[in-house]
Amino acid sequence: MTRRNCRRTLSLSLPLALCAALAAVPALAQSAPPADLPDAPTASVKTEPVPTGPTVVIDTSMGRLTCKTFDKQASNAVANFIGLAEGTKDWTATSGGPKQHGKRFYDGLTFHRVIPGFMVQAGDTVGDGTGDPGYYLNDEIDPALTFSVPGRLAMANSGPNTNGSQFFITENAVDELNGKYTIFGQCDAHTVLLVASIARVQRDGNDKPRTPVVIHRVTIVRDGQPMPPDPTPPPAASPAPAASPTPSTPPALTSL
Repeated sequence: MTRRNCRRTLSLSLPLALCAALAAVPALAQSAPPADLPDAPTASVKTEPVPTGPTVVIDTSMGRLTCKTFDKQASNAVANFIGLAEGTKDWTATSGGPKQHGKRFYDGLTFHRVIPGFMVQAGDTVGDGTGDPGYYLNDEIDPALTFSVPGRLAMANSGPNTNGSQFFITENAVDELNGKYTIFGQCDAHTVLLVASIARVQRDGNDKPRTPVVIHRVTIVRDGQPMPPDPTPPPAASPAPAASPTPSTPPALTSL
């Protein structure tokens, strides 16, 4: 074969090889994708519910707590809390006695259990964690609503379906609580800071504050209603005298 014929043969065979290779490309493109490929970027992202119910305003001796309620995800818990707070729901003291009608439940109670880095708890007329309003509510656990962020407002209980009047507010995310407690509100950032302060007051061996942290008043603010005015701060204490003729006696510590 001459050099000219060789170049002519190569020039003809190369395009034929390319055509054969290109013909196989559509078949490869139409084959099924590997099963381990990640989802497309347009796949839906799971989002948690947004609180749409009334706002709970809890004025305490250490400041104001503000939480928006999940009225769709925990309708019974929200209605129960509002009824007790406003005195429209009847309740009975744990120690017995007549049914209370038209009496606001939370005003005057204290935070009876506080744990730094975890939560603060209130809503017990007894003040040691054993009190209830004389009835129980079933749990309302929404799998989409979890303790994934700080500031969750939730019902405290002593087991499944034993919700009553006690509630707690978390300082941090606590995944260990998921599926065990009814979340019925989300508190704002200022509240989370105040929860951290309340949780760090001096406390006894049962995590009860030695100086009571008192709930002065709970106000329910519905859409279109104004927020209650900030509570008037207590008057500044008068400076102590330089000397006293008789030494003062320290207050006695109460125990559970």
